[in-house]
Formats: sequence, C-alpha cells, structure tokens
Amino acid sequence: MVPLPFQVSTDGVRGIMNIPALFIVTLMSMLLIKGTSESSFVNALIVIVKVTIVVLIIILGWKFINPANHSPYIPPPEKYVDHQGVTHSFGGIMGILGAAGTVFFAFIGFDAVSTAAQETKNPKRALPIGILGSLAICTALYLLFGHVLTGLAPVSFFRDPSQGGEASVVAAIQNFMPGYKWLADAVTIAILAGFTSVILVMLLGQSRVFYSMSKDGLLPASFSKLHPKFQTPYKGNLIILLLVGLFAAFVPGDVVGHMTSIGTLFAFILVCAAVIILRKKNPISNASLKRLLCLCFLFWESFPAWQ
Repeated sequence: MVPLPFQVSTDGVRGIMNIPALFIVTLMSMLLIKGTSESSFVNALIVIVKVTIVVLIIILGWKFINPANHSPYIPPPEKYVDHQGVTHSFGGIMGILGAAGTVFFAFIGFDAVSTAAQETKNPKRALPIGILGSLAICTALYLLFGHVLTGLAPVSFFRDPSQGGEASVVAAIQNFMPGYKWLADAVTIAILAGFTSVILVMLLGQSRVFYSMSKDGLLPASFSKLHPKFQTPYKGNLIILLLVGLFAAFVPGDVVGHMTSIGTLFAFILVCAAVIILRKKNPISNASLKRLLCLCFLFWESFPAWQ
C-alpha cells in the first residue's frame, strides 16, 4: 500500500492522496443529496451483505472452535511493542478496557438514527425500536463473533503482527478453517461494506445536525437551505464533504480511526460531566435542562464526522 503524505514507506516513497477513500466519501455525499429514501435503500443492501457474512462466520466457524484457546477466557497481560514503538499491555482487565476505548466508535452510530427524526413517519415509536433493536442485535453479533474468532486461534496469533495483524479475521479463517477460503475473501467485502454504511450514516447524521442547528439560529441559514428538487440540505452535505474529504484523502486511516474513537469517548465524557456540574452548581428548570441536553447532544453528535 502506498503511504499518504504523512507517511513514508520503507523504500522512502511518500504518497500523495487516498483516492479510493475520497471517492467513497464523495459518492456517499452525492447519494445523500439525491434523497433520503435512496440512501436508505442503498444502506439496507449494504447492511444485508455485511450481516450475512458475519452470521456465516459465526455459524460455520463454531465447529472449528478449539476449547483450549478459551482457557483461560481472559488471557493474562503481555507487553507488546507496535510498529510505532509504542508499548501496550494486551490481555487482562486493563487490556480489555483499553480495547473498549479503541472500538468505542463502533457503538455510537446507533444514536445517529435519531438525527433522521424529522424524516420519520412515526418517530415516537420508530426511533426507540430502531435504536434499541439495532443496538441489541449488533451487541449479540459482536459477542458471538468475538467468541468464535478467539476460539479459532490462540491469543498469540492475534498478538503477533506477522501472523494476524490488521487482517487477523482473514488470516484466522485461512489458517484454522480449512476449505473456507471463499469465506475469508467474503470478509474483505464485509469490511468494505461496513465502512461504507458507517460513512453513509454518519454523513447523514452530520448534515441533519447542521440543519437543525441552522434552523435554531446556531449556524448560518445556508445549512438549512434545501435543494429545490431533492429537498435535502445539500449545502451542508457539500461543506461536510469538503471537510471529511480532506481527512479521508490525506490522513492515514488508522490515525483517524484512533482519533475518532478516543476523541468521541472524551467528548461523550466531557458533555455528560458538564451537564452534571451545571445541574448541581446552577440549578435550572426542566425545560431549560432539556434544551441544554439537546445542545450537548448536537455537539457530541457532530464531533465524530468532523474527524
């Protein structure tokens, strides 16, 4: 893989830009400008593909689980130095908490459903079902998938970059599920589909957050300007495309991923703590508190897409 401008390969090659990432962001933004129903249809197809592949891995990989790999179920801590020379402590309770901070971003997309409340027929009923239902299903799939994957290979396999590394799922299937190379190839499709659907949902949520803030006078009126034909906040989508496209094109994906996960976790903690402090030090009415919570939510929801 050719490095980006902030990276230099072992051969001294410096990259220019990540064209595929910029293309996907541009394509998703144009789709959102085209209309919400079209975006929902495409997203539904992508979700079906990636969920199907995840379920296949769980079902087909269950019979290849080696009980010895789950003994002990929580592996002991072990020092590990990554390619950047940073020392990590993998395993144990602290290792699990550290990993939770890294994958935190995987669980914040569910609330993005609420940003589409204005385009929902019965939001009072549909939104809780959509958010809580998808959260429950995805959590179950996460747990089952993790159980199967860690049962396929020993923990040393995932800790050794030369064996598993970033493509640990594909490598585990190829090495410990003989006869299922096609499933390893399908994982790549699932990963691309997963990234694409997340990009689509977050871009949708960000544009609707800007639209609501603009209607409340917190942002310029242009952010709530609707397209004369498609009736979507196209100007907000174009501005977000510019900001997100710059990160996608010129910043390494692993760096942006860690920035987004840790940054979102920090923003979530900061907003929640601020609300508690304000509630104690400066008591306000319930109506005012609700407005404050809405503003905090808008800030928190807009934070990930900027990165």
